[in-house]
Amino acid sequence: MSPRPETSPPPDNDPVSARTRPSPTGPGGSHRVVGVDVARGVALIGIVVLNILPMEGEGDPQFVYVLFGGRAAALFALIAGISIALQSGGRRPPSGRAMTATRAALALRALMIIGIGLLLGPTDTTVGIILPYYGVLFLLAVPLLSLGRRTLFALAVAFAVLGPMAMQLVRARWTNMTHIDDNYTFALAAAHPGIFLTDMLLTGIYPALPWLAYICVGLAIGRLDLASRKLGATLLAAGTALAASMWLLSEFLLGPAGGYERLIAATPLLNEEEINEILTFGGTLPATSGWWLAILARETSTPLTILSTLGTSLAVLGAILLLVPHLGRTIVPLAAAGSMTLTLYSAHVIIQATEILDTERPIMSLTIQCIVFLLAAVLWRNAVGKGPLEAVLAAATGWLRTLVLTGRRPTPPNQT
Repeated sequence: MSPRPETSPPPDNDPVSARTRPSPTGPGGSHRVVGVDVARGVALIGIVVLNILPMEGEGDPQFVYVLFGGRAAALFALIAGISIALQSGGRRPPSGRAMTATRAALALRALMIIGIGLLLGPTDTTVGIILPYYGVLFLLAVPLLSLGRRTLFALAVAFAVLGPMAMQLVRARWTNMTHIDDNYTFALAAAHPGIFLTDMLLTGIYPALPWLAYICVGLAIGRLDLASRKLGATLLAAGTALAASMWLLSEFLLGPAGGYERLIAATPLLNEEEINEILTFGGTLPATSGWWLAILARETSTPLTILSTLGTSLAVLGAILLLVPHLGRTIVPLAAAGSMTLTLYSAHVIIQATEILDTERPIMSLTIQCIVFLLAAVLWRNAVGKGPLEAVLAAATGWLRTLVLTGRRPTPPNQT
């Protein structure tokens, strides 16, 4: 792959060699790393499963909750970092004015994603809308685009460790700062800008500062040769080792190291059963002790949780990159869905909010949504190309890239 000239805008997705594509996946497929789309499709299905199926059965977490809880969203974030890398030149990021144009396009994409998330806020859905957090993550990624892989990996560790510490410090010191809502609207964000920003960065469901660890690692991986089988095997092995080591470390800290007893002693407002519920199901952590950062549970964003879910995400991505070349066209539905997750996720939020499918029959609702999403993605991609919302974002960011690069507005195709 030759370096892109500074005078032309980078395409919406980084072109890759034919050997990274086991088969075409529809219009536009020639400019995608299919394995990345498949991984993104897997993450989408995981989030849909979590949002539809009940969390527990007879007091214990369901198997799908144990399997996907916290991991699907983390995989989404890791893939988001890889996508940003691919959209900013892949293995050869641009420089000079071309990099400025790329940064501007990413910032606009981030603001539009935040806007879509806030537009979904009034739907009064039970789904925790992830889009505003991801938009903030994209904004924070703008200054990271030109960094080298070693720097990105070092920053990932810093964000994974220091981000959660800052999160708990804010919760402990500013106890009067009340969490407003899991799903913000434009009006709510405008009425409480300080709380909105604090939630987005540190205290919400998917706090951006700790979660920048996923983006940094994704950016670093996106600068590598994603067609390499060695890379796939390395990601699978390293991810599995990282996830296993974090689980063992948490077990040690809460067990032999005495962390569990210290949590009970430091948190008198919660009884042992309530503390066990947090350890099992996750959620917002009390700020009564630093030992809370030693737990590993869904949506807690502790260092061990961030690093553990980063490990599972790397392992899943590595396995997919190894398998995709051998699966032929069987991966087309997942790849198609993965290429338009913004559209499909937004549709899922609306479906859950309107309850057009029977919420009392979760298996039926899950089956219908998955089949419809996969089928619609294949048909749309073959007939049109980009998903509807993806096309809007691509048009807007492409326009801004050209404007920054050339200093003039792009000429519409029907004008001379």
